[in-house]
Amino acid sequence: MTTAAAYELAQVNIGRLKAPLDSPQLKDFVDNLDPVNADADAADGFVWRLEGASGDATDVPVFGDEWLIINMSVWRDANALTAYMYQGRHREMLARRREFFERVQEVMSTLWWVPAGHRPTVAEAESRLLHLRANGPTPYAFTLRTSFPAQGAEPVALEVPDDLGCSV
Repeated sequence: MTTAAAYELAQVNIGRLKAPLDSPQLKDFVDNLDPVNADADAADGFVWRLEGASGDATDVPVFGDEWLIINMSVWRDANALTAYMYQGRHREMLARRREFFERVQEVMSTLWWVPAGHRPTVAEAESRLLHLRANGPTPYAFTLRTSFPAQGAEPVALEVPDDLGCSV
């Protein structure tokens, strides 16, 4: 029988920058990348995050668009991910996202279960995100608000704060 421990939760979040990364407008965002990533690396339930040559993922191309940046990571489960997302420095930067990123109409983040130890690729993340945009939440690609359990696991209810206006 398959158990939830055999799976980990992958997440991708893509943002369209309002200005170049080296611009004064994005200075606070760039200055907080290393501390926010260090917080994630130390968080309970954190497994892995995508890194480029810069040590973060700002130099990793996504959808062939230089104005898009990607954040992709793997977590033990949705509770570990949300515990990190909605507290501390990450919550502060999340609340300020409109200063740094364009508001877009299409879905820019998704979640999916991966076998424990699997590290998703950018192509895999793009495929999952396109699937979510075309089909809405399914076990293949979903959101925190409409989630699906890992194969063989019981569904888990998650608390997602409304005050941040997040669609994940």
